[in-house]
Amino acid sequence: MSPGKSDTFPLGARAARRLGYGAMQLAGPGVFGPPRDPDAAIAVLREALARGVNHIDTSDFYGPRVTNQLIRKALSPYPDDLIIVTKIGARRGPDASWLPAFSAQELTQAVHDNLRNLGVEVLEVVNLRSMFGIHGPAEGSIEAPLSVLADLQRQGLVRHIGLSNVTPAQIEEGRRICDIVCVQNHYNLANREDDALIDDLARAGIAYVPFFPLGGFTPLQSSTLSEVARGLGATPMQVALAWLLRRAPNILLIPGTSSLAHLRENLAVAELNLTEDAVTALDGVWARRGSA
Repeated sequence: MSPGKSDTFPLGARAARRLGYGAMQLAGPGVFGPPRDPDAAIAVLREALARGVNHIDTSDFYGPRVTNQLIRKALSPYPDDLIIVTKIGARRGPDASWLPAFSAQELTQAVHDNLRNLGVEVLEVVNLRSMFGIHGPAEGSIEAPLSVLADLQRQGLVRHIGLSNVTPAQIEEGRRICDIVCVQNHYNLANREDDALIDDLARAGIAYVPFFPLGGFTPLQSSTLSEVARGLGATPMQVALAWLLRRAPNILLIPGTSSLAHLRENLAVAELNLTEDAVTALDGVWARRGSA
């Protein structure tokens, strides 16, 4: 069974359609600087909404400022059902490096920067991105930075709070501080360390948003994935997204692209039906990697 266009899961106080859009690739190379073609970036954003997307993932440190300003130019005034999710906890160095920005002053400034560049009075969802490990979750207390974000929520600047790049222990710690509406971690067909976590979050009614659902800067490579795609008359990337939709009801997808053609391919996944044999074969990709 394939999720239809109306398939949703709660994200804060709203229902997010499970096929969303990640704006990261709208910035320049390395997610730094402006895009080569700003008009094309604006066209992709408008096309996403025209095709039913109501969940956009962004951050003011993409660019920095670039994606938020493009979103504002393309989509403001925003539709009532649009959920813009941003994140704080990092900043960009002048050499395009990714640096922690966890102090109370930096987090507060980041919220105000997102408000200004998106052109809104309240941020619908803000994810605190843990930076104990840049390339993956690493243990460390998030109490201090999350308490700052929770205070900004009490001030009315943020409606809902999520976590990104976190461990189960950090999620547990976070839920003692404030309500957590989503978790955004690296997860895809070939990176399934969060399998148990996804199921735990589903039982708690918390959305799980996999970043790099198509492998990130290194696209997924799997002979099994390619074979299944050929059998279904789809692209490997479409099959990888369809597998994620099938994996759990609380998974919300945010595949990113700067191409209209790729955007349309991604959104067509809503109509792609995976057979039981296909699912079994795809599940085996991780099983074989784990036994290697």
